[in-house]
This record gives sequence, C-alpha cells and structure tokens, in this order.
Amino acid sequence: MWEIFQKKRYLVDYLGGFVDIHNHILPGIDDGAKTVEDSLKLIKGMGELGISRFIATPHIMHNYYPNTPETIKEAQIKLRDALLENDLTDVAISPAAEHMIDDNFENLLEEGGIMPLGKDYLLVEMSFLQASINLDSAIEKTTKSGYFPILAHPERYLYLKNNQKIFRSLKKRGTSLQLNLLSLGEYYGSDTHKLAHDLLEEKLLDFVASDLHHTGHLKELKKIQLTEKTLDKLFPVLENTIAHFY
Repeated sequence: MWEIFQKKRYLVDYLGGFVDIHNHILPGIDDGAKTVEDSLKLIKGMGELGISRFIATPHIMHNYYPNTPETIKEAQIKLRDALLENDLTDVAISPAAEHMIDDNFENLLEEGGIMPLGKDYLLVEMSFLQASINLDSAIEKTTKSGYFPILAHPERYLYLKNNQKIFRSLKKRGTSLQLNLLSLGEYYGSDTHKLAHDLLEEKLLDFVASDLHHTGHLKELKKIQLTEKTLDKLFPVLENTIAHFY
C-alpha cells in the first residue's frame, strides 16, 4: 500500500546505454517491422532513449515464421545498408532469433538451424496458451548442445502464475529468465503486470529487453513509471543484461 504514495520516475530515463537483446526490428520476416522504413522508425525512437545496440531476434516458429539463419542474416544486411545510407553509423545490430519450443525446435537444434545470442545463449519462448509439451526435453537438449537457454517473457505465461515453482526449477537447470520491460506497466494487462513485479521481487529475473514490434510499443514504453524501490530491484537486471551482451 505504501508504494502507491512513493514518488515515481519514468523508466526510459534509465535506459541510456542499454543493450536490447530481444526485439523484432528486422524488416519483413515476422510480426515486427514490415518494411525497412518501419525498422528505421523503431531504431530512431530507441536512439532517442539512448539505446543504439541491439540483438535482433525475429521469430523462428514452425509453420508460422519458418525463418532460417540465412533469411535472418539477409534481413540484417538489408537493414545495415539502410542504416549506412541514413548516416546511422552508431547503431550496432547483431542477428539472432527467438525460438518457439514447438515440435520442430529440437530438429533445428540438431541440424544447426538456430540463431544464438552471442556465442552460447539461446532465446526461447512458449505459446501464451499453454506450456510446450516438450519443454523439459528441449531445455535438456539445449544445454547438452552447449547453449544457455533464456526463456523470453515468463511473466506472460499466465497459465503459470499460480505455479511459479516451474521458474525456479528451470533456473536450477541453467535457464535464465528475460522480462519484457512493457510488462512493468499495464500494456499486457494487470495479471502480467503483477507476475512481472512478483518475479522481480523474488529476484528470479536475469535479463530484460523491449520485445519491440512497432511504434505503439515505443509509446507505451515511454509511459511506464516506477517507484524508486522497484527501480532499485530492476537496476541489477539491467546491468546484468549490459554486462553479458554489450
């Protein structure tokens, strides 16, 4: 109750120098930016917040977004050329992917069809409707393949909101948890907002990112205000993200 009366500060005022490790800014290959022009708008908007380093993570999702390392790198090169043409030479974008744990994920892992963050982190996600049936085997095979899995936006899997022990179990098995910054506001709804703050309070989060898809996300990000108490809990996660991926 006391937090209601605490002075709040805008989250974006503390994002200068941040490395955004989860976003959909590559043009035309998933549900994020549709064109190069869309990509540039997002990058310029993030630049106004002091963010110029990105790991781009388009979806790899069987039968929906069948991206490959080749399609992702092609989109990254197209965007890189556009950045040079627009004199945005201070922007750094590395290609990676957000991998759906579906019935094809383990095949991609075995065949080398994945796109890690850096050398050895792999961003994975599940459906928002139900947990992946092969979650345990997918995590086990990911770690045995020499990668550290990062589960994207755990706060959005509301079917787990009353079963948070699964997050502790995943962490014990080497899986990191990545929070969407928009979840700290009300963009995804009150239940997601609450679970995000619960995970932050319990120090279960390892990394944060924007999960940026469109300019509407940018507008919502600028609205988020947090208490100093919440910011104090968030700062170590921000710093850990920068330390690992800068």
